[in-house]
Amino acid sequence: MRSLLISVATLWAILAHGQSIRMLVQSSPLAGFQYYAGSIRWKEMKVGDALTLIREPENPHDRNAVRVEWRGEKLGYLPRVENGAVMAELDRGGRVEARIAALTEHKNPWKRVRIEVFVVL
Repeated sequence: MRSLLISVATLWAILAHGQSIRMLVQSSPLAGFQYYAGSIRWKEMKVGDALTLIREPENPHDRNAVRVEWRGEKLGYLPRVENGAVMAELDRGGRVEARIAALTEHKNPWKRVRIEVFVVL
């Protein structure tokens, strides 16, 4: 219990000094990779590259849709079964960041790009 209290105290001290903390909230494959710019831009993308997450509440296939973009180009979406928490955070105006976590040459497009999503505190 003591280590938890120290961790909470450290967190508050960091936040009190205006520093931000990035908390990993999701690590998942990129859905729809094969249908968008990912297959075209594959050789340009690098692990660690920043991604932009954009809500698509009017998406006819998923009202919770979160589009993933790289350098202004649509790569795909957060998987439907995993997008609820990130969608809610975006809808409430929270700070959310994403990056490419892994790139793998694989014939299955669901295994080619892994992304990480962080909430900024």
